[in-house]
Amino acid sequence: MPDRRPERRTSRGHSVPQGRVRRPAPVARLTARTAGEAVVASLRRKVTGTEDPDRHARAAERYAELLGHSKGALMKAGQAISFVSLGPAVPPEFQTAYQSALARLRENAPPMNAVVAREVLEADLGQAAEELFASFDWEPIAAASIGQVHSARLPDGRAVAVKIQYPGVAEAIRADLANTELLATFLHLMISVSPRRMRLDPRAIAREIGAHVEEELDYRLEAERQRTFARLYRGHPFIHIPEVIDELSSEWTLVQELVIGRRWEDALGAEQDLRNRWAEAIHRFAYGSVNHFRMFNADPHPGNYVFHDDGSVSFLDFGCVKVIDEEMTAITTELVRACLRGDVEGSWQASVRAGLFRASDDVSREAVFEYWHEPLRWYWDEQPFTVTPEFVARLTERRNSPTGPSAEVLRYLLAAPGATILGRMDTGVMSVIAELRASNLWASIAAEFYEGAPAVTEMGKLEDEFLAGHPAAIVHA
Repeated sequence: MPDRRPERRTSRGHSVPQGRVRRPAPVARLTARTAGEAVVASLRRKVTGTEDPDRHARAAERYAELLGHSKGALMKAGQAISFVSLGPAVPPEFQTAYQSALARLRENAPPMNAVVAREVLEADLGQAAEELFASFDWEPIAAASIGQVHSARLPDGRAVAVKIQYPGVAEAIRADLANTELLATFLHLMISVSPRRMRLDPRAIAREIGAHVEEELDYRLEAERQRTFARLYRGHPFIHIPEVIDELSSEWTLVQELVIGRRWEDALGAEQDLRNRWAEAIHRFAYGSVNHFRMFNADPHPGNYVFHDDGSVSFLDFGCVKVIDEEMTAITTELVRACLRGDVEGSWQASVRAGLFRASDDVSREAVFEYWHEPLRWYWDEQPFTVTPEFVARLTERRNSPTGPSAEVLRYLLAAPGATILGRMDTGVMSVIAELRASNLWASIAAEFYEGAPAVTEMGKLEDEFLAGHPAAIVHA
């Protein structure tokens, strides 16, 4: 279908850079500059034994500025790592500089101007905005990697959120995904700021990043997925999915119920009990949707949550949703259950059935068990357990560092179908809960999901009541 939209212009009047040569050039220049500073910093460390914090701050600011204006797969990747504990990539004392700079990508990405937003909306829906909405605020309330969101009111008085896709962004992202050199250069940038000399294959990682991005461009598909989640969770006591306005949602526009509540930065300053409840709601939505409905939202970054003072959470953005089959769900449950029971051989057999190892691999079964068991510490250690950024950073290093305690396991670990996207969800959810520094009886929640145990927490009991009468829920015994 030909693109009817005008060429995208930013608020500064510049179009999205296109082409396999133009797109990587700014990133390559920034990588070279950052890498050059890393060489100087390395020499300084050898002489003085200290690290220069200003170098990391400068790199982080330049990094966020470049990604903020890219409006492509690069910005998408930048948002994805903006809230994750950076683990082995950046020394702990400098992670704050990077995460503070990158956090701007979540809420304050440079928006398209009102004229362009109107042109896209009216071209997509085929009518003037005044004919479709009683009122429309052309100042966006959120701007992200693929589109920006405006508040509006329908003729019947309902308040709605209108997501409009940036014109040209689909072409830019597809060009990014076709150009593995570009994403590899982006990953080289992260590696170049690290004094730890991580041995990674940026091209292989780039292919994994790109595998699930393109479908997020299809707002019709996103609306369909959101309708499914809204139907499954309608009436839930603390998980809310905004309803889609079908007649106003199309290829480049998605209109949904407007949700009012606290956003991420405000939620971080809330009292501890409320943060604990929000974290449990996030956990139950992320892992419960896998357990009870065999599907999950694979993009759990904080900009996709709205927090409410009753402890409930509204979940936004269903551009990246995955359905997993019964066999994979059963194997995942079997693997976690074996780890929580201390079953070394059982965890090995489940790992092989999941396609994560070959049965003939000459790897220690105990090492494989520990690789899965240690990240589940919040499920088996002393309760209540507090999830912290430091805890998640240690787990990230264990999972990914080829020189760390899992070095032997990582030499054999395979990228099984579906495992990468599930891992993205897992890391994202844990990182969000860690930023909330949430405490809970996580062991009892895990026992519900993986052993069929009765709920212990107040929220768990409420959810049990909801699921008991649910026609589509899979309730495990």
